[in-house]
Amino acid sequence: MRLEKITRALRDDGRKALVPFFTAGYPDERSFVASVRAAAAAGCRVFEVGIPFSDPVADGPLIQMASQRALAAGMTLRRALELTAAAAGETGLAPVVMSYFNPVLRMGLDEFAARAADAGVAGVILPDVPVEESAAVAEALASVGLDLVALMAPTTDPVRARAIAAASRGFLYLVALTGVTGAALGGGEGLPALVARARAATDLPCYVGFGVSTAGQARTAAAVADGVIIGSALVAIIDGASSAADAPALVEDFLGGVSAAMEESP
Repeated sequence: MRLEKITRALRDDGRKALVPFFTAGYPDERSFVASVRAAAAAGCRVFEVGIPFSDPVADGPLIQMASQRALAAGMTLRRALELTAAAAGETGLAPVVMSYFNPVLRMGLDEFAARAADAGVAGVILPDVPVEESAAVAEALASVGLDLVALMAPTTDPVRARAIAAASRGFLYLVALTGVTGAALGGGEGLPALVARARAATDLPCYVGFGVSTAGQARTAAAVADGVIIGSALVAIIDGASSAADAPALVEDFLGGVSAAMEESP
């Protein structure tokens, strides 16, 4: 599928992938698209789009805040996909949509898959769909060329880890720590073991997310993994901008620094 071709090509080229996470429509629609442009200018090839949802159980307070503000401004799944299409069309970056299953179910799985494919989406993450219940979802997405990315946590037992790795497409999302997004990764002492377990189960590129918020942490993660996903730190930067129009420049500066740090990884 399209996403996996990109992630494998990056790995084959010896490049570490930096995947920024943006909440669709936050802080506003124009700034969202401009922030994706900023990510492209910083050298990113893939970006993650969070679909705002009223009960985001895996998200920490920052992403919850961004989600609530986007919802209050009228953001919907349909509009989020339209914005994703605009951002991808302007930049050439590959979008990965992260959504809880309820909005997808309300739209209808087949309609969601078709709309996502039309929007240029390359992959989908559904954090509240367990691997045991994911086969039909994965089939519907694959029928239109979309990869379903699975998540593996440090607490996942070996048998289930193998099942998750076998089911994942595009890349394997390694949850760096237990808890919600935005929690502190610290020194990343457990990352080598987590990545080693993943690599023993799959040849897919392994990307680390949850808790990576600084250039130093990204460097540590990139030393053992193929890519790094950063979300809450970006939301904090956008939220701290003096205006929505000023946020993209801050995003580009931050991601440029993180990307440079990751390239220093052995």
